[in-house]
Amino acid sequence: MPSSTDGQCSFSALTYQAAEPSVVDDWIESYKQDRDIALLDLINFFIQCSGCRGTLETKYKHFLFFQDSGDYPLTMPGPQWKKFRSNFCEFIGVLIRQCQYSIIYDEYMMDTVISLLTGLSDSQVRAFRHTSTLAAMKLMTALVNVALNLSIHQDNTQRQYEAERNKMIGKRANERLELLLQKRKELQENQDEIENMMNSIFKGIFVHRYRDAIAEIRAVCIEEIGVWMKMYSDAFLNDSYLKYVGWTLHDRQGEVRLKCLKALQSLYTNRELFPKLELFTNRFKVREKRGNVLLSDFFSGSEEALSNEDCENVYHLVYSAHRPVAVAAGEFLHKKLFSRHDPQAEEALAKRRGRNSPNGNLIRMLVLFFLESELHEHAAYLVDSLWESSQELLKDWECMTELLLEEPVQGEEAMSDRQESALIELMVCTIRQAAEAHPPVGRGTGKRVLTAKERKTQIDDRNKLTEHFIIALPMLLSKYSADAEKVANLLQIPQYFDLEIYSTGRMEKHLDALLKQIKFVVEKHVESDVLEACSKTYSILCSEEYTIQNRVDIAHSQLIDEFVDRFNHSVEDLLQEGEEADDDDIYNVLSTLKRLTSFHNAHDLTKWDLFSNCYRLLRTGIEHGAMPEQIVVQALQCSHYSILWQLVKITEGSPSKEDLLVLRKTVKSFLAVCQQCLSNVNTPVKEQAFMLLCDLLMIFSHQLMTGGREGLQPLVFNPDSGLQSELLSFVMDHVFIDQDDENQSMEGDEEDEANKIEALHKRRNLLAAFSKLIIYDIVDMHAAADIFKHYMKIRLIFLTNMLFNELVQEQGPNLDRTSAHVSGIKELARRFALTFGLDQIKTREAVATLHKDGIEFAFKYQNQKGQEYPPPNLAFLEVLSEFSSKLLRQDKKTVHSYLEKFLTEQMMERREDVWLPLISYRNSLVTGGEDDRMSVNSGSSSSKASSVRNKKGRPPLHKKRTLEGSWLNRNDTIQTPGALQTPQLTSTVLRENTRQMGEQIQEHESEHGSEQDFLHKYCFFSLIIRRGLMEDDAEPIFEDVMMSSRGQLEDMNEEFEDTMVIDLPPSRNRRERAELRPDFFDSAADLKESFVSLFLTVLIQMFFFWMGREF
Repeated sequence: MPSSTDGQCSFSALTYQAAEPSVVDDWIESYKQDRDIALLDLINFFIQCSGCRGTLETKYKHFLFFQDSGDYPLTMPGPQWKKFRSNFCEFIGVLIRQCQYSIIYDEYMMDTVISLLTGLSDSQVRAFRHTSTLAAMKLMTALVNVALNLSIHQDNTQRQYEAERNKMIGKRANERLELLLQKRKELQENQDEIENMMNSIFKGIFVHRYRDAIAEIRAVCIEEIGVWMKMYSDAFLNDSYLKYVGWTLHDRQGEVRLKCLKALQSLYTNRELFPKLELFTNRFKVREKRGNVLLSDFFSGSEEALSNEDCENVYHLVYSAHRPVAVAAGEFLHKKLFSRHDPQAEEALAKRRGRNSPNGNLIRMLVLFFLESELHEHAAYLVDSLWESSQELLKDWECMTELLLEEPVQGEEAMSDRQESALIELMVCTIRQAAEAHPPVGRGTGKRVLTAKERKTQIDDRNKLTEHFIIALPMLLSKYSADAEKVANLLQIPQYFDLEIYSTGRMEKHLDALLKQIKFVVEKHVESDVLEACSKTYSILCSEEYTIQNRVDIAHSQLIDEFVDRFNHSVEDLLQEGEEADDDDIYNVLSTLKRLTSFHNAHDLTKWDLFSNCYRLLRTGIEHGAMPEQIVVQALQCSHYSILWQLVKITEGSPSKEDLLVLRKTVKSFLAVCQQCLSNVNTPVKEQAFMLLCDLLMIFSHQLMTGGREGLQPLVFNPDSGLQSELLSFVMDHVFIDQDDENQSMEGDEEDEANKIEALHKRRNLLAAFSKLIIYDIVDMHAAADIFKHYMKIRLIFLTNMLFNELVQEQGPNLDRTSAHVSGIKELARRFALTFGLDQIKTREAVATLHKDGIEFAFKYQNQKGQEYPPPNLAFLEVLSEFSSKLLRQDKKTVHSYLEKFLTEQMMERREDVWLPLISYRNSLVTGGEDDRMSVNSGSSSSKASSVRNKKGRPPLHKKRTLEGSWLNRNDTIQTPGALQTPQLTSTVLRENTRQMGEQIQEHESEHGSEQDFLHKYCFFSLIIRRGLMEDDAEPIFEDVMMSSRGQLEDMNEEFEDTMVIDLPPSRNRRERAELRPDFFDSAADLKESFVSLFLTVLIQMFFFWMGREF
C-alpha cells in the first residue's frame, strides 16, 4: 500500500513542472508490479487535482469528501495555476501515448479510469465535475490520436498484404502473409478496443457535459470535439458530431460560442473538408441569418462555400453597431470585392497615380456598394468597418479628389450626381477617422488611449490630409458651390486640419481662396445645414491659438457687416410697407435673418445689436398679426442667441448694476413676447416660443446663482401662475394629442411613417423641456399632476391593448380564455388595477376614462361576417373587467349606460361562449346582479361554463369581489401570493415542462421548436407574476441547470446545489424594500407615487414578458 501522499506529490509536481515521460514510465513500471496500487495512486491524483484534500485509502471505502467552496485548481487565478492546467492536460496525453502499445488494452486500467471519470463528471460538486470532464476530454483526444495511428498502421498493413499476395506463387512468402494477417487482425482488435473506450467517454461524459450548467465545462467539451473532427475527420467529421457544435452555437455564453467558432474555423480553412461540411453549411446558413459574421472568415477561402446571396447577407453586417462583428464583415468585404489578385496587373498599375491608380476602380466600387446598401446615413460605420483592412484604399484622398475634379478620360464613364455625393460623404468620413483615430459614435465605449505608434500614425495622417485638402478644398467648393448637400459635407473638412500648416507652409493664399469660397457659399445658400457648416468653419479658423486668426476675423467681420446692413435696410422696408409688403421684401428679411441667426449661434454678434430689429419684428407680428411665421421663428431664435451671448459676457466679466438691469429688462420683454406667441395661430411659432420659454426659465432660474455667483440674483426669473398655466396647457394640447387625430392629419402623405416618427420626437422634446422645469423646481410640482394623470389614463390602456393585439394575431378573435396567454394578460391587468390604490375619489376620472377608451377599443371594428358575429376585439372586455372594481357605484351605472350605446338588441340576447367577455364585463358593472338580464347563469351553455369556473373556486363574475377574494380565490390562473408568502418554485406544471425540456435536449433535436420557446416564455412570465413588487424575495427559476445522466432534472426546483451559479444582483432585504417601495394599499398615497410605481411595474413586467416571447 503506497503512502497517502503519492498522489499529492504527483499533483504538486504538475504545479511547477511539465509532465515528463520519465514520471509516466515510473508509474508504468509500478503498474506492472501491482496494478491495484498504481491505479489507486492515479485515482488519488485525479481527486487531488480537483482540489480535494481527502484520499482514497482503499479501493472501496474511506473516501474523504470536501465541501465545495468554489475554489479549485482549474479556477484559481495566477500563472502558477494556469501552468498547472496545461501540465495536467499534457500529463494525460503523455500517459496514453506511453501506454498505447500494451497497458491500455488490458481491459483493466482504462476501464477503471473511464469509470472513475464518468462518476466524477456526474457529481454535484463542481470541482469534481469540471476536473473530471477536462481529464476525460483530454483522454478522449489522446485516444483519438491512438485510433488515428492504428488506422494508418492498418492501411499500411493492408497494402503490404495486397502487394505480397499479388506476387507470383513462386516468389510469394506464405509466412510473411500469415504474419501480415495476424498483424492486421491484432490491429483491428486494438481498433475495436479504442472505439469502445471512445464510445464510453463520448456517451457517458460528453453528451451530458456539453450542456452543463457551467459555461467552462461546456466550453471544454466543444473545444475538444473540434480537435477530434480535425484530427480524425474520417471518423468524427459527420453530421452525428457536427450537430453538437451547431446546437451550442446558440449558447447564451459568449465563451462557449467562441469555442464553437474556433472549432469551425479550423475545419473551414481546410478545403479538403468542404464536401463533408456541405449539409452542415446549408443548415447553418438557414438558421444563422442574423448570426455572427466571424463565421464568414471560415467560408472566405472557398468560392463555393457561400453563394452570392449569402455573401450579401454578410456584407450588410458592416453597418452593425457591434464593432467586432462589423470589422470582421469589413475584412470579408475587402477580400471579396477590394483585394487585387493579379500580381502582374497590380505591378503595372502601381506606377499610376490618381484616378488611374489601382484604387480608382476600387473607390468606384466602394461608392456603388454604399449606394446599393441604401443606408446613406451610416457612411461613418462603413468606413470604420473597412478601416483596419482597407486603409490604403480609404486614405487615397488624391485619387478621390481627382475623381471629383477631373473630367473623365475617353471611354471612362462619368460619375453621376448621386455617386459624387456618396463619394464626398465617404471621403469626409475617412478624413474624420484618420484625424480622430477612434470609431464613430455608437461603435465604441469611449475614446481609448492611443499607443505611441497609433499617435504617430494619427499625426502623420492629419498632416497628410491637411497638406492635400488645403489646396483641393477651395477647388471642390468652387465646383460644387450650387449643391447644398455636397457643400455642407465639404465644409466639415477644415475642422480636422492642422491649421498651423497654413503659416508654417506659407499657404496663406490658399486660406484666402477658402475664405472667398465660404463667403460665396453663404451668399448663395439659405439652407440651415450649409449656413451652420459655414459658421462652424469660421469659428474653427478664428481660434486664437493660431496665427491666421486675424486674417480670418477680418473676413468674418466684413461678411457680418454686409449682412447686418442688408438686414437693417430690409427690416425698415418691410415695416414701412406693412401689409402691402411683397414677396421680395419678405424674402430679403428672411434670407438675411437666417444667415445671421446661424452665425449668431457660434459667434458673438451682440455689438451689431440684432436684438432690437428682431424685437421690432416680433412686436409688429403680435400687434398686427401679419408677420410670416418663418420670420417670427427666426427672430425668436436670433433674439434668444443674443440674450445668451449677453449673459456670457456678464458671467465672464465684472458687470455693473446697470448691465444687470439692462439684461433683466431685455429678458423680461422677450419672455413676454414668447408668452404672447403661445397663442399664435401658427404651430411652428408656438412650439418655438414654448421651447425658448422653457430654456430661458431654466437658464435664468435660481441655479444661476450657484458657484459663488450671488451677484446675478437680479437676473433670476420665477414664472408666475399665469405663465405656468399656459405652459401646462400647451403641453396638454400639443403633446398629449389623440393618436387618431394625428393619423387623420397625416393621411395621404407619401412619407407618413417618417412624419409620424418626426412628430413623435418633437412631442418628446416638448415634454422633456417642460419636465426639466418640474425637476429643478422652477414650475410648481402640482403642475405635474395632470401629466401623471394623463399617463394613468393613456399608458394603461395602451399597454393592455398592445398585448391583446399580439394575442389576437396568434390565436384569432376566438381566444382560449383558459390559455396561459389570456391568464397572463388578465394578471397584468390586475396588477395595473392595484396601482390605483383604494382612494377611488382621487382616481375616479382616470378609471372612468380607462373604461371609456377600453369600450371604444373593443367595439372599434365590426366583424366582417355580419352583426350576428362578435367584434374582433370583444375579448378585450374580459381584460377590462379587472378594472371594474375601481369604479364608484354611480360611475358603474354611467359606464354601463355608455356600454349599451354600442350594443344592439341582437347582441344583448346572445349567450354563446364567444360572447362571454361581453356578459362578464356587463355583469361586473351591474351592482349586485339581481336585475341583470344577461346573467351568466341564464342559458345552457353559459350555465355550464359558469359551473365549471365555480367548481374551480372562482366566485361568479356578477358578484362584487372583495380585495381578499381577488387575491385568494383565483385558482384558475397562476396564484399571486400575499405579501408574507414566499412562492415555492416546485410547481408540477413547471417541473413537467422542465422535464419535457430535458427530454427534448436528450433527444438532440437540431431545431429549437416552438415548444421550447413556449417553455421559456411560460417560465419567465410565471416568474414575474409570482414575484411582484409587493412580495418578499423569492427564489429564482433556473433557465439552465446541470443535465444529469441519472435523471436528476426532476428535482431542480427543490434543491439548489453549488453547481447552479446565478449571476443575479443581490436583492434588498425586506426592510430596504419596504423603505423604497410605495404602499399600494395606502389611501393617502398621491397620484405621483402611484404613477411611478405603476411605471416601474410595467417596465419590469413588460421586459420579462417580451424577453420570454423572443427567448
